[in-house]
Order: sequence, then C-alpha cells, then structure tokens
Amino acid sequence: MSRGWRIDQLPEHIGAQVRVTGWVTHVRSSGKVRFFLVRDGTGELQVVARAGDGGDPLLSQIAALTQETAVAVGGLVQADPRSPGGVELRATELSIIGSSDAYPLSPKEHGIDFLMDHRHLWVRSSRQAAALRIRARIAHAIRAFLDDAGFVLADPPILTPAAAEGTTSLFGVDYFGDPAFLSQSGQLYLEALAMSLGRVYSFGPTFRAEKSKTRRHLMEFWMVEPEIAFCDFEENLEWQERLVSYVVADVLAHRSGDLAVLERDTAALERIEPPFPRISYDEAIERLRAAGFATKWGDDFGSPEETALAGMFDRPVFVHRFPAHQKAFYMQPDPARPEVALAADLLAPEGYGEIVGGSQRIHDRDLLRARLAEHGLDPATYSWYLDLRRYGSVPHSGFGLGLERLVAWIAGLEHVRETIPFPRTLSRVWP
Repeated sequence: MSRGWRIDQLPEHIGAQVRVTGWVTHVRSSGKVRFFLVRDGTGELQVVARAGDGGDPLLSQIAALTQETAVAVGGLVQADPRSPGGVELRATELSIIGSSDAYPLSPKEHGIDFLMDHRHLWVRSSRQAAALRIRARIAHAIRAFLDDAGFVLADPPILTPAAAEGTTSLFGVDYFGDPAFLSQSGQLYLEALAMSLGRVYSFGPTFRAEKSKTRRHLMEFWMVEPEIAFCDFEENLEWQERLVSYVVADVLAHRSGDLAVLERDTAALERIEPPFPRISYDEAIERLRAAGFATKWGDDFGSPEETALAGMFDRPVFVHRFPAHQKAFYMQPDPARPEVALAADLLAPEGYGEIVGGSQRIHDRDLLRARLAEHGLDPATYSWYLDLRRYGSVPHSGFGLGLERLVAWIAGLEHVRETIPFPRTLSRVWP
C-alpha cells in the first residue's frame, strides 16, 4: 500500500490532488461541514468535507471516526492560514486502515503516572512528538558538527570489566560466570582510539545506577563523548562551546515549529554563541556565599548551587578547576596548583544544570598509577589503560555531553523523562 504524501510537503503543493495517510486526533462538525485533524509524524493537517464533495457517505464516515483511527484521505490541498501548516485538505474520499476503540488518552488532563504507564501511546501526542523530533535534530546536529570537524565515530563497548569513574554505581551483569558491567562511559576506550585516530567520538547509551529521583536523572541515557589527542584544557573548552552553540543554532533554524508546539521562549536561545563565560571553582564559591549559600571550599555543587550560578549569566557558563578529590582518577591536576583538576562543568541557564563535563586527561604514567592508588583501584585492572601512557603518550582531553539534558534545556522541558522515547528511572523499567 502506498503511504501517500507527507503532511509537511503539502504547503508546497497548494492546488494539487493528494492522498494522505495518518491517524485522526480530533473530529468536529459545523452544520453541513465536517472537520477532522490527522497527523502522520511530520505534522498535522486539517481535513474538511462539505455536503456534495463526496456525498452523504463521506460525511457519515467522518462522523463515525474515533481518536487514533488510521485513515487514508484524498482531496485538494487549499491554503488556509488558520490551519496547522497554513493548508487544509478538502476531502473527496476516505478509507479506514485501522480502527481505534476507546483510546485511553483522551484530550483531557492525566496524571503523570497514568501517562508513563501509557508511554507507548503518550508518544503520539503533539507535545511528545515535538520533543522527540527536536531530540532527533539535536542528535543530527551533534554528528554533523563533529563529522565536519574531522572527528571519527568510534564505538566503545557497552559491556566493560571495570568502571570509568570509581565513584559511580554500576549495573552488574553475569558475563559467562565472570563479573561485568554496563558502561557508564566509553571514555577510557576512546582515549585508546584517539591515540590511533586523533579526534574520535562515541554517541550511544550509558547506564548509571544512581539512586536519584531528580528531574535531571535517568538510569539509561545517551551521551556523546569526544576525545582529542594533542589537546589541552583550554582548547577542550572551546570545542564544547562551539558544539553547543552550533546545535542551538541548528535547532532554531530547523525545528522552530516544534519549539512553538512546546511553547518554548526562544529569546534565551537566540543569544547562545561563543565564548561562554568562565569562572573558577574558587570564584563560584565566593559568588554562592554572596548569594546566601553556606558553601565552603571542597563542597560539591548540587542542583540549587548550579541553578544559582547559571542564573548569574545569560548563556551557559563554565565552572572550572574543581578540587581534585571531587573528580575522577584520570583528570589532570593543574601543574600550577595540584589540589585542583583541569576539569570543567558547563552549566545551562534557566535551571537545567550541568549539560557537559570534561577535563584534560592525565598523560603521565606514574601520576596515573598514583591516582589509581588514591582511589583504591587495582592497577592490574587498568593495565591496558596505563599502556597508553607507556607508548607515545601525549596531552589529550575530552568531554561528555548528556543528550537528554541538552534536549530538556533547548526544548524547555521540565523533566528529562520527556526527552527520551522510553525513560528508565529509579522506579520505572516498563513499558
């Protein structure tokens, strides 16, 4: 069966006779005129039928339509600035492809638990579809930026024998009798690949068993992780701000309609361009104390602190040179001040928190061995990783960008559960 025309194509074909396939979302009538909305994944289309166009049988067919019935409808494309997309379809024929009986998500308010239990259907709503199209565009833009900049997509394993970050809980699996883990990061493997390919990145799912219920956390999420040989800390920050700015501009250019569906105020996005402001951890502590926080040097920043800091700027802000004891074993200490690491978090404005975390990596083998010992990690488990510092080690840097948090910020979504098709949270692994 031919699918027919896509709805997003129709504004370019006013006056054409077309056939559209999709799902019915709303039906209404006005005298001898009947209207219904149909969606196909690319947009929504108003269909109108008048007495005489297809005879009484067509009007009767439309009157019997129910929410989410799958249909094929043929007719004439007409301009109508009041309709979605600026066009409507004057129907002359209609056929039912798949019926829909007592669809549970009626156009009314539903509780979030009910919606999550019906996530397989909730994704059909205009809001959720818009969020997922924005997600897809962001993923496309990330790949385009990195590919055009000479990065090579290189896929690290998801099943790993050890943690990339010793402080993060892992999901364990039985690997034919031996312990293994779902990857929390492909970074260690990407460092090896950077020594072969220069600039590399991975883009895929990661898993973290953090028992967190905040609106920013998922147990399974997608992350892009670039790794760059011969790259110092400052250059690493420049790559991050260029990537984020490129993605924001791309979404504004290509998904403005979906942002409008989500009622996203784009004014804050339109001023996103490099360079981003940079403040040290020391300065961040001073700013927080001046704002009334009792934060002291050595404390980690939680959501309230990140929100307060980001609110002091009109675009994403880097907080850099955190205390080394807070950070992972592989992060390079600042040679001028070894108690802090050459690491930075990029905080998004409007309360969305950290969207990127990155650092320069330790390239000295003896220092890396010492850091493993400080973290209570067995050097034998990381022997292959130590080898990278034994054979032609060079300064190198990288970062991890969480896709869902980036989508939440750009789309203006309250919770990351709306940024991924089927979210895995602390209390939910179904459907």
